[in-house]
Amino acid sequence: MEKSMEKNILEMRGISKSFPGVKALDNVCLKVKYGEVHAVCGENGAGKSTLIKILSGIYPKGSFEGELIVEGRQRQFANVRESEDAGIATIYQEIELIQELSIAENIFLGRQPNRFSVIDWMKVQAEAQEALKEVGITVDSMTKIKELGVGQQQLVEIAKALQRNAKVLVLDEPTASLSEGEVEILFTIVNKLRRRGVSCIYISHRLDEVFELADRVSVLRDGQYIGTEDVADITKDKLINMMVGRELKNLFPKENFERGEIGFEVKNLTVYDAVEKNRRLVDHVSFCARYGEILGIAGLVGAGRTEMIQGLIRALPGKTTGQVYIDKKEMKINNPIDAIRCGIGYVPEDRKGAGAVLGMSIKENITLASLKKIFRMFINGSRETAEADKYVSYLQIKTPSIEQKVENLSGGNQQKVAVAKWLASESKILILDEPTRGIDVGAKQEIYELINQLTQEGLGIIMISSEMEEIMGMSDRMLVMAEGNVVGELQKEEFSQDKILRYASNITT
Repeated sequence: MEKSMEKNILEMRGISKSFPGVKALDNVCLKVKYGEVHAVCGENGAGKSTLIKILSGIYPKGSFEGELIVEGRQRQFANVRESEDAGIATIYQEIELIQELSIAENIFLGRQPNRFSVIDWMKVQAEAQEALKEVGITVDSMTKIKELGVGQQQLVEIAKALQRNAKVLVLDEPTASLSEGEVEILFTIVNKLRRRGVSCIYISHRLDEVFELADRVSVLRDGQYIGTEDVADITKDKLINMMVGRELKNLFPKENFERGEIGFEVKNLTVYDAVEKNRRLVDHVSFCARYGEILGIAGLVGAGRTEMIQGLIRALPGKTTGQVYIDKKEMKINNPIDAIRCGIGYVPEDRKGAGAVLGMSIKENITLASLKKIFRMFINGSRETAEADKYVSYLQIKTPSIEQKVENLSGGNQQKVAVAKWLASESKILILDEPTRGIDVGAKQEIYELINQLTQEGLGIIMISSEMEEIMGMSDRMLVMAEGNVVGELQKEEFSQDKILRYASNITT
């Protein structure tokens, strides 16, 4: 590496940005050295996304105050293209590739090499293949993006950035949708880039990743710069304190409540694939859940956890067999509406795509699954408002108004709205699939406290989580799945990471 890590490739000085009624950034600074991985942390609403959008040219010159210095030269970006030309490449959590185009077409989109005004497709294909090699992808560069998994698509985004000679790679929550194996590949590539002198700005809520990968970490809180620390010199507790402005004594505030009767039973649940009709995604699974307990569902990616839940509420296109009992009475569930009527609420992993309707108001979202309460020939507006106000207050949803669109809320408050919808529908069993994915550590604790509160009030909670600390910290009892089967059941006193992973890997000896 020619450039010293003591020198800065990027400086953002005195950055301020306002929106109507909100100061998103207030005199924020960020310095990134050559060849370092620099994490940026903060709660939702801290200003991380706004800062990155300024750097990437989405918020152009004139729309903010402050200076951008890239390689010692003051820059002002009028658009994304100018930011890219300066060596800044930003890869967002939501994949921005064009699904119907090939890998090669995506990599060279808008920059195709040409000869005599004709695109040189042989060169496009060959150079794209070389770019893929850099990130460890062996598929043909003419493969369509839609044929790749999420992890591979993310690597294509990185290949695209490297092909454009990116000097600063910005990764925004890059592991949110990746498997453990894909995360390892991503880390390997980032470390490889670091050795080549490419700098990386790494935005993540996952503090374990920050401590494993980053050299330094900068913290934003409420739009203000709090400080920068060497990762080697800071503890997780101190970092959390910088992020939230308070000490979180117990991240998993689990209390032991008296568990009630068995309220929910599943017997011989089998879920078949919609295409390969004889293939079983879930194979004769049986389990029960008590009122007033949190039943954790653990397992590796592809174990069948989500398929099991979506199968029992009949939300999958393939054939599903088996029985569901609530209060010892068999429920006839042919579709998700039947499941709602039976008292089953389901908050899916995809909060933004399926958990809530982002373009609708908080009020409309909360009452969406319980229209029978407010509808008599027409929607009773005052009753709808009262119902929404009740749950906004109960769940402490931070909003200026119940008329606020859900898309304008933080991730933690969006999740609360998704939960409120099912409380309003008077669900007896609440199923939470990855309930804290993509939300910050302070909001996570609020969700945990809410789950405890609901448990204390007698709801039965079924919680799927891929975060080991979370599933162990919050569950009263745990089922472990592998290859579409429940392969182990553990009581609280039996929880251990080793035991869970052995079950999840289907290692019985």
